[in-house]
Amino acid sequence: MKARAKPAAPTACDPRNFKIVLDVGHTSESQGATSARNDVEFGFNLNLTRRIGTHLKSAGFAATRVLVTDGKAKASLLKRVGTANAAHADLVLSIHHDSVPDKMLEEWEFDGARSWFSDRFSGHSLFVSERNPHFTDSLSFARLLGKELKADGLHYASQYTLPLMGRYRHPLLDKDVGVYRYDGLVVLSQTRSAAVLLEAGSIINRDEEMAMNSPERQELIASAVTTAMRAYCEKR
Repeated sequence: MKARAKPAAPTACDPRNFKIVLDVGHTSESQGATSARNDVEFGFNLNLTRRIGTHLKSAGFAATRVLVTDGKAKASLLKRVGTANAAHADLVLSIHHDSVPDKMLEEWEFDGARSWFSDRFSGHSLFVSERNPHFTDSLSFARLLGKELKADGLHYASQYTLPLMGRYRHPLLDKDVGVYRYDGLVVLSQTRSAAVLLEAGSIINRDEEMAMNSPERQELIASAVTTAMRAYCEKR
């Protein structure tokens, strides 16, 4: 009687071949939120994403790609999803910086110009979509990253559960590390790989804007992403 073949052992995750797409939120034409000091979100996103990419490649994730998209908002969203899917990414991490609804803004003057701020809330947040075909994996990485950020002394933005957020209110999936569900985001719901969106911090908060501009905070976040990515890869 012929022996039955044993099932193939799971293939260990090799960081060198693990395809990470780091999506730079927004574009030079559609620049996202404006900070308390009148700088655009796209610049914050680009600087932090490049630093994260450098950390990941130094850690052996050689297939990491920093994705910079052009065009207007909706068209650019579809373009970045198409690029990530065509690359057969293993994980997409979209990098953004946060603001607040307009009704919460206060006026001030910075450098002679009329400006807007809100110091009421601060912190990072992580978003995943249940519409993503790899929702469980997405949630797993989001939790790993949230734990690393918390271990580094950072706190997550708690306001997304509050009624005052209106249409920006989202269910909190992990109250320990700040992972929210946001099904409507194209970059999360339409990618065919695990996908997480990181709001790295609030640039409409005057103190946190300064922190987000600092190399020290950017290094801390990049290190946290790298540690979380290594743990995620090892678990696969």
